[in-house]
Amino acid sequence: MANKNRLLALLDRPNEPLFIPKGDDQITFNLPDDYLEDRYKNTNISNRWGSKNQVNLKPITLPNLELPMQLGKNEQFSTFVPYHQRMAGRLIEIFMGLRNLDDLESCAAFCRQNMNPHLFNYAFTVTLLHRDDTKGIDIPPLCEFFPDKFMASSVFSKARQEANLNDVVPGIDSDPIEIPQDYTASDLDEEHRVAYFREDLGINLHHWHWHLVYPFNGPRAVVDKDRRGELFYFMHQQLVGRYNFERLCNKLARVEKFTALRDPIPEGYFPKLDSLSSSRVWPARTPNTLLKDINREVDRLVFDIQDLERWRDRLYEAVSTGQVVNEQGQTISLLNDNGVNILGNILEASILSPNRNLYGDTHNLGHVAIALSHDPNFKYLETFGVMGDSATAMRDPIFYRWHAFIDDVFQKHKQTLPPYTTQQLEFSGIRVTSIELNSMNSPRNQFSTFWQQNDVNLSRGMDFAPRGNVFARFTHLQHRPFEIKIQVANNGQARQGTVRIFLAPTMDERGVPFLFNDQRRLMIEIDRFVHNFQPKNNTVTRRSNQSTLIIPFERTFRDLNVANNANLAEFNYCGCGWPEHMLIPKGSPEGFPCTLFVMVSNYADDRVDIPNRQPTSCEGAMIFCGMKDSRYPDKRPMGYPFDRLPRTGVDTMRDFLLPNMFTQDVVIRFSSIVEPPGGRTGNQGGAPPKRN
Repeated sequence: MANKNRLLALLDRPNEPLFIPKGDDQITFNLPDDYLEDRYKNTNISNRWGSKNQVNLKPITLPNLELPMQLGKNEQFSTFVPYHQRMAGRLIEIFMGLRNLDDLESCAAFCRQNMNPHLFNYAFTVTLLHRDDTKGIDIPPLCEFFPDKFMASSVFSKARQEANLNDVVPGIDSDPIEIPQDYTASDLDEEHRVAYFREDLGINLHHWHWHLVYPFNGPRAVVDKDRRGELFYFMHQQLVGRYNFERLCNKLARVEKFTALRDPIPEGYFPKLDSLSSSRVWPARTPNTLLKDINREVDRLVFDIQDLERWRDRLYEAVSTGQVVNEQGQTISLLNDNGVNILGNILEASILSPNRNLYGDTHNLGHVAIALSHDPNFKYLETFGVMGDSATAMRDPIFYRWHAFIDDVFQKHKQTLPPYTTQQLEFSGIRVTSIELNSMNSPRNQFSTFWQQNDVNLSRGMDFAPRGNVFARFTHLQHRPFEIKIQVANNGQARQGTVRIFLAPTMDERGVPFLFNDQRRLMIEIDRFVHNFQPKNNTVTRRSNQSTLIIPFERTFRDLNVANNANLAEFNYCGCGWPEHMLIPKGSPEGFPCTLFVMVSNYADDRVDIPNRQPTSCEGAMIFCGMKDSRYPDKRPMGYPFDRLPRTGVDTMRDFLLPNMFTQDVVIRFSSIVEPPGGRTGNQGGAPPKRN
């Protein structure tokens, strides 16, 4: 019977023929002749490597693969392109419908050998995440299979040199190939000040993995997860909020939403990436590019900028009137807690949209129009830019302007909902009396950030190169481990509360203190958890690595072959989550002033009943990603208590506070030191940090 290592090996070295040994176990797949191109048939080609791990694939009657086979092997694949979505959705349906692992292995092997590698990787990975019989597979991050999406093309010639040197001189240590921080632009471009955020490996992997867990198309059981549309809103709202936070740290103004679709785009972007699959350079976008009507029959893409404008106007009309119209002509109210979920499904334009004909495909085709702005008519035979791929889109400054527009639609909707009343915000008898931040080797109430280097193994993505590890070394933002100590007085009996922790900048780009209505949109959630409060006085101590927002640091920067992990099935779902090293914004050398906010809400009002569900190792990343095979574990609207306009009389944060809330002035101090791999000073095992 097919085992999980064999299925994982199908992802290895995606552009090599499958009969060449794959995976850490050097598995050789014996492919039936009808799986092979003519030149490989009748040659016993699989036997030429003498592998001890030969797999004889089970012969099966292949399902109808006509639709996904229409994408050429050397073409780029995009989940934002409707035609590609349909191909991927059909392939996911086929993989999900196969009876057992043997059938899945055999069908996947045919697809792996004969299909576009990006399309196959996406559909097969979504399948491995969602089939009941593949839950134990620990999928390495995309950067190991397609490293060309994450690092400059110059890396790969050096990587091949290292691989060949290691092959010729066994036992020699491979030198990691350093990725410079300034390889896409210089400081002459002010947008480059925040390139460390946009081009961060972990952030881009998060965006890719989120769209694996929440695909646009496929079987409804895979797509239709609890509060999926609302999660689309909240995760992207927090991305924009975090990006604006980083911009303020670097003396840049907040991004302006991109709604005037016929205006030039002043921001250019030159990604310096090559696609190894298509042997093409990822195209650049020059400053002041104009969007144009798209007419590309090769991609079955024909739409006008006027279409995007019409859909934009209909969306704003829907949120202003508080209702949408479904395909049957019935009105659906948005003026309730489920309204944002409906709106998210419409904006994202997944198969859950109640009326794609009326409200269109705004989010995805906006990505596409920007990604093809350099060649809208296929005149120059160019493929799409980085905005066309969920693994690369966040690298481009326009991503955040486009999503500022998407978020604006949601914010306009939220403004139609009544503000939270004092009764909806307070927790009678619970009073937060103090907050104290202790960060390792730092003064009280100071976050400390710095640069750190870490390595990523390129070997799984290096086709037609000698086997052996080759590493790329990234320099990324990091923070010292910290803990937040919260003092809470409980004037009643023992009870449970949800502790919500947010962080926001204190002053705007002019150096003026924020009014509440502006500051609330910059509140980034850094943790949320349930705590049992005993009568009288309680001390709640929460370590940074316990945050329910993040995935473990090792998930991004380690070889993930963790065969002995007892909770492997759940750990892989934790691939969806914010990277731990980017939990805290950069700050500034002089200390960037921030507001740390803590609220305790009544868990009786927050609780979601999830019958017969056992706690797992993957509760950790639930804020952005929910919980596997379960409902979202918090009944409150996502972003609560900052997702709505404030009640009357609230102009500042001080006006907003109730006894169950507390704020503390803190600073984020950045040091330009660069620590080597493994050099992060910290107590990841759980000991409290030392404070100077």
